[in-house]
Amino acid sequence: MSHTPISSFDQLALCNPLRKALSGLGYQTPTPVQAAAIPPLLEGRDLLGCSQTGTGKTAAFALPILQKFSANRKRPARCSTRALVLTPTRELAVQISESFRDYGRYVGLKQVVIYGGVGMHPQIRACTNGVDVVVATPGRLLDLIGRGYLRLDSLEVFVLDEADRMLDMGFLPDIKRLLTLIPQKRQSLFFSATMPPTIATLADSILTDPVKIQISPAATPVERIDQRVLFVSQTDKRALLGEVLKDDLTDRVLVFTRTKHGADRVVAQLVDVKVRAEAIHGNKSQNARQKALNNFRNGHTRVLVATDIASRGIDVEGITHVINYDLPNEPESYVHRIGRTARAGNDGIAISFCAPKEKSYLRDIERLIHQSVPVQDTRTYGVSGYAPRGRSKPVPQRANRGHGRRRMAAA
Repeated sequence: MSHTPISSFDQLALCNPLRKALSGLGYQTPTPVQAAAIPPLLEGRDLLGCSQTGTGKTAAFALPILQKFSANRKRPARCSTRALVLTPTRELAVQISESFRDYGRYVGLKQVVIYGGVGMHPQIRACTNGVDVVVATPGRLLDLIGRGYLRLDSLEVFVLDEADRMLDMGFLPDIKRLLTLIPQKRQSLFFSATMPPTIATLADSILTDPVKIQISPAATPVERIDQRVLFVSQTDKRALLGEVLKDDLTDRVLVFTRTKHGADRVVAQLVDVKVRAEAIHGNKSQNARQKALNNFRNGHTRVLVATDIASRGIDVEGITHVINYDLPNEPESYVHRIGRTARAGNDGIAISFCAPKEKSYLRDIERLIHQSVPVQDTRTYGVSGYAPRGRSKPVPQRANRGHGRRRMAAA
């Protein structure tokens, strides 16, 4: 079935609570994966998406699920769920859960995020009375099911996200076990960045006459962006950010954190050292987000701290620096983040703080952009760093900063 090209969220038949949430988040134009996926999903079709992270696929599956459940409200049975989103990592599970919460802010559905490494009891309590949406990693999910705290026999929508990473991490047996526990009659969504034979076979076993979409993200940073990475411990990031912001060239700075709470913490730290800063994320009201954005745009606020989901509404000229306080766990998000600077023919600087636990994120980013991000020495800032093995020699700090000054002055 053909669909009219979608250029605005207003063209989608979404309910008012969803449209209100999207407007508050600054969403206006769907990404290609959203424009291709949402209409058939609203019709109840199965979907096979060959799409990498960072293309907006979370909204592509979350919005139709929220729309479906909003239009057909029913109380989930005890210890059951209407929708299951299965994902390979805790970080991605939390991120997807936050997206559901942001998009469904005015819908009033219940959800829970389930993953290992934390106490089980809050997750058990959330499941007891039944939930509309479960976002989970396979191991803890099967543990709760085995203990009788959750059933999948009334599942209506099943989403398998990042199937190829699931395979790489050895989750294929767990997925096959879960498939024996869900109803034959359901809507199924299958996303994978790559489609090797094993994944294609798995997709065939899950999907019925699916709509197939393939979206390739833009993966090349703007050439005018001067990229740098500083290797620093997580506990020293706060001090390093303060030192970086002492540079008089950091005129209008966009700082990215991985979580909403992290954004609030960074703002509090900056305000303590007399730096004008505000946060923008999904927990803020629409009015608060718009006020923070206006203050940033007119220069009243020097630093805006944002999460990826809230950054969609940020379109501000003259951003001199983008600072990745936390490296994104989705490499495509790095490209989208740093693309906020060096607009309209201007130059810009993108600085990334990389803690030891984030080295794998940096490797994924460099693999995506087909280049190594130059290393900058933290010692010039008076902060001790570390030197990961296999990295190139750090870029001389003074020379690099001077180069940045010349470039910014010419902008």
